[in-house]
Amino acid sequence: MNRLTIRARLTLVYGGLFLLAGLLLLGVTYVLLYQRLSGNAIISGTVSGLPSGVAAPPPDGQLFVRRIRDDITTDTRQTLLVQGGIALAVIAAAATAFGWLIAGRLLQPLHQVTATARRIANAPDRGLHERIALSGPHDEVKELADTFDLMLARLDHAFDGQRRFIANASHELRTPLTLNRTLLEVAVDPEDASPELRQLGRTLLAVNARHERLIDGLLLLARSEREVTDRSFVDLADIVEHVTAQLPPGKAAVDSAPQEAPTTGNAVLLERLVHNLVENGVRHNLPDGGWVHVSCGTRPDGTVALTVSNTGPVVPRYEIPRLFEPFRRLGPERVAAGVPGAGLGLSIVGAVARAHGGRVRAEPREGGGLVVTVILPTAPPDS
Repeated sequence: MNRLTIRARLTLVYGGLFLLAGLLLLGVTYVLLYQRLSGNAIISGTVSGLPSGVAAPPPDGQLFVRRIRDDITTDTRQTLLVQGGIALAVIAAAATAFGWLIAGRLLQPLHQVTATARRIANAPDRGLHERIALSGPHDEVKELADTFDLMLARLDHAFDGQRRFIANASHELRTPLTLNRTLLEVAVDPEDASPELRQLGRTLLAVNARHERLIDGLLLLARSEREVTDRSFVDLADIVEHVTAQLPPGKAAVDSAPQEAPTTGNAVLLERLVHNLVENGVRHNLPDGGWVHVSCGTRPDGTVALTVSNTGPVVPRYEIPRLFEPFRRLGPERVAAGVPGAGLGLSIVGAVARAHGGRVRAEPREGGGLVVTVILPTAPPDS
């Protein structure tokens, strides 16, 4: 019973109550008819008026009359039960079907609420701008829909405020960082600067550059969390080739096997997605060198996939969801010596994938490292 839908349960309740009421009515009618037939003489004591072909009663006429009365009473009761039961079954089936239609009509507003909630769950950023706006009488369902709209409005306002704050704060912080970088470059350039001053300047420039990367990451994260509306044709294979060709030489060897993977979206954001995954694979690798493998292609279900796998330290499966949260790292082993990250790489990857209607999953590789797969919708044939 608990597995049935509300519509099915309401239909069963309607049909069951109608059937119960019909059985009760049929039973009461049967009792009343039985009492009526048993308490009255149906046929008078005389034998006049018997149908033709019926023999005259024997001398004991009262016994003959009682037999005819009993036969008529039994036949009447049986006819009432049989035909009444058939009529009740037909009407109960019709009432159940009618109850199914009525239940569907009454639950239609709830279907609208469910459809809206499902669209928001599948696309949380763009869905927050949607409202149910249920019309009709002010009943319990209308009150539920209005409450849901109010919750969406508050969430939408909160997320918009958060994005505006990140964007504004990042813009405001970039100005002093740019000024600091300029002053430091001027201070360490003169020939008369002491070695200690130059070393201090290089250290401060490295710190300043890390802060600038952090600010750029915050800006990109705030931008990539919004749905991409201006889409163009993009082949992930071209992006993979471009990103891997631009990588500086490092300890980890990077190889790629791109195949045609057509999709639509923002090429700049998709390039950053690929760059972050490859850079993350190179940075969080074995200390004495390792490898990073990048591949892409079309899947049988009509989507395209980008996969980046690498060697590296063993990553517990239960820790993987944390890696996609901003500013989260998996302990000190995830920070390469001398090249600390901002902790935004995978969170930006997840945000860009969601903005393009895709998803990201990561799995620990046997022997250490990760296998990160980004799945995106394929480009329509006419794009």
